Amino acid sequence: MNELTVIPPAGKRPPHHRGGRAARLLQRLGVRKQLMLFLCGVTLLTLAMVWALITFGLEPMYHRNIRKALEGKAAAVVSMIDASDTPISSRTFAGLILNETFWANFLEAVLDGQLDLENCCVDISDSTLGNVRCLESLYPCVLHESVSSFGGQGKMNVDTPEIVRLRGMVFTQGSVNETVSSGGNMQMAVGRLSADGKYAVIVSTSLAQIDTAADVLGSVLPPIALLLFGLNLLAALLFSRWFTQPVRQLSAGAREMAAGNYTVRVRVNRQDELGLLAQEFNHMAQEVQRSAKLEKDILANVSHDLRTPLTLIKGYAETVRDLTGNDEERRTEQCNIIVDETDRLSALVNSVMELSKVQSGTEKLNLVDFDMSELCFEVAGRYDAVCDQNGWTLRLEADHECPVRADPAMMERVLHNLLGNATHHMGKDGVFILRAIPKADGGCRVEVEDHGPGIPPEDLPYIFDRYYRSRKDAGKAGTGLGLSITKAILQQHGFAFGVNSELGKGSVFWFEMKAPPAAPDHP
Repeated sequence: MNELTVIPPAGKRPPHHRGGRAARLLQRLGVRKQLMLFLCGVTLLTLAMVWALITFGLEPMYHRNIRKALEGKAAAVVSMIDASDTPISSRTFAGLILNETFWANFLEAVLDGQLDLENCCVDISDSTLGNVRCLESLYPCVLHESVSSFGGQGKMNVDTPEIVRLRGMVFTQGSVNETVSSGGNMQMAVGRLSADGKYAVIVSTSLAQIDTAADVLGSVLPPIALLLFGLNLLAALLFSRWFTQPVRQLSAGAREMAAGNYTVRVRVNRQDELGLLAQEFNHMAQEVQRSAKLEKDILANVSHDLRTPLTLIKGYAETVRDLTGNDEERRTEQCNIIVDETDRLSALVNSVMELSKVQSGTEKLNLVDFDMSELCFEVAGRYDAVCDQNGWTLRLEADHECPVRADPAMMERVLHNLLGNATHHMGKDGVFILRAIPKADGGCRVEVEDHGPGIPPEDLPYIFDRYYRSRKDAGKAGTGLGLSITKAILQQHGFAFGVNSELGKGSVFWFEMKAPPAAPDHP
C-alpha cells in the first residue's frame, strides 16, 4: 500500500526540528547557492589538507624514505664485508694494513653501480673506533667535517668526536639511526655492525633537500591555491546552473499546475535521478489532468443522476396532489414511481457515502480468520431468487477450503459489487461464475466471470475509477460507484486485484487474499 508522510507546517514544527542560526541561513539559500557553497567548501578543505600535508607530513615521510634507503645501503656494505674470506684490515705496530684485494673489489662495485653510494658518506671502522676506510661523496659532511675548497681540493677529518661517538653506539647497540646537525647542515646517519662484530659501517646523507623542497612548495602553494579556487568557483557556478535547471523547470511546472494548467509537461533530457523525477512529474501531471477531467465527469454525471429522480419525484408528487388524488389506480402507479425513484436516489447517495467512508479510512477494518469459500457460498445463495426471476445461472466453484484473514463484512460488499456488475453485463447464455481458488502459498484467488460483451482495451486501465463507465455501458443501471468501492476496500486490505477481458467473450474480475499468519510454535 502507498504510504502518506504528513509534514507539519513550517511554523508549527516541534522545537527539535528547528536548527540553529547557521541552519536557518542555509535554508534561506537556494539549492544553487548551497551547491556552490558546498563545492567551494570542498575546495578549501582540499587545499587545507594539501597545505597540512606539505607542512606537517612531507618531512616525516621524506625522513622515513631516506632512512629506509640508508638502511639498504648499509646492509649491502655489511653483506660485502661478511662475504670476504679474509679480514678486510688489520692493525699492527706499523699501523693499519688494508686488504687491497677486498678494497679494489669494493671500489669496483661502487663504480659499476652495484653499490649505490652516490651523495652518501660511508664510514667503516674497527673495534678500536678508528677509521678503516672512508668513502666521501657528500660535501659538506657533518660527520667528517669535510668541505670542498676552490679548485676541487678538499680536506676531511675522519675521526671527529661525532663520528667516534656514533661508532661507539654501533659497537655497543649493534645499530644506530640518528640525525645530526652542525652549522645549519643536517645529516641522517644509519649504522650497522658486521656479523663477526669487528666492523661498524655508518652510511649518511644530507637532509638539506627536504628543507629546499618544503620552501619551494610553500612559495608556490598560495598562487596555485588561488588559481584553483577561482577555477573551482567558475566550475561550481556552471555546474550548479546546469544541475539545478531541471529543478527550476519542475518548480515552474508546479506553479503552472497550481494555477490550473494541468497540460504542463517538463522536458526530460537526462537519465539520472532528476530525469526520473521529471518523468514522475509528467506522470503526475497526466494523472492530475485525468483526475480533473474525471471529477468534472463525476459532477456532471452525479448532477444528472440526481436531477432525473428529483424531477420525476417532484413531477409525480404534483400530479398526485393536483390531478389524480381521487383515482386510486393511477395514484398507486404514480406513487410507486415516486418510491422507485426515491430508492434510486437513496442508492446513489448511499454509494457515494460508502465510497467516502472507505477511502477516508473512517470505517476501520475488523480483521478475522475465516473460510472465504463459505462466504462465497452464503453470498451466492442470496442470488437464487434473482436468477430464477430472470432465467440466469450463477455457477459456484468453491469446493475447497480457503482460510484467509480479512474483514468479512467488507469482503461481502466486494462480492456483491462484483456479482451485481456481472448481472449488468450478462451474456446470452445467462451464466455468471463465482470462484474461490486456493493458492499454493496460502490465501486464495477469487474470480467473478461473466460472458458479456467484454471491456475495450482502452477502458481497462480506468474501469475501477470513480464513476467511470465504458462507452458501451452508457445508460445502464447502477450508480457507477460499485467498482470504485471494491477498489478502495481491496486497497485498504492490501490485496492485489484486476480484470481480464476479451471483447465478445466476457470479463473476469479477480482479487487475491492473504492467508492468516502462521501460529507461533509452543514447546
